[in-house]
Amino acid sequence: MTVPKNVLWFEVLLYLSLSLDALSVAFQDRTPSAEVPESMIMMATLTAGGMILLLVYFVRLAARRRKNWPRWVLSAALVLSVISLVQVVGDSGVELDSGIEIVSCVLTAAGLYFSFTGDAQGWFNA
Repeated sequence: MTVPKNVLWFEVLLYLSLSLDALSVAFQDRTPSAEVPESMIMMATLTAGGMILLLVYFVRLAARRRKNWPRWVLSAALVLSVISLVQVVGDSGVELDSGIEIVSCVLTAAGLYFSFTGDAQGWFNA
């Protein structure tokens, strides 16, 4: 069965977004301080990595296994990311890491748009 073009765009854009997220996590400052011990930094990094892997699985479930519910979970994750990003930008302005997150959110939004429009309609099972 041939994957519709909009579903392919959804998959590609979401994988690009998650790749940016992984790069962002990889290059985060991991310098321990009195407020943030090394163990807390390690746990935050592992949690972020685990979340990225889970979201990759959700993209695969939606695009290849034709599941509908992962698209809604990815949409909710985007809403939470945008809320968090607005708070970060409000506190410290646009910096390199928040700029990468903005691009990631835009890619995710575009990918989700493709998943709900055009020839993607009818591809996903309930």
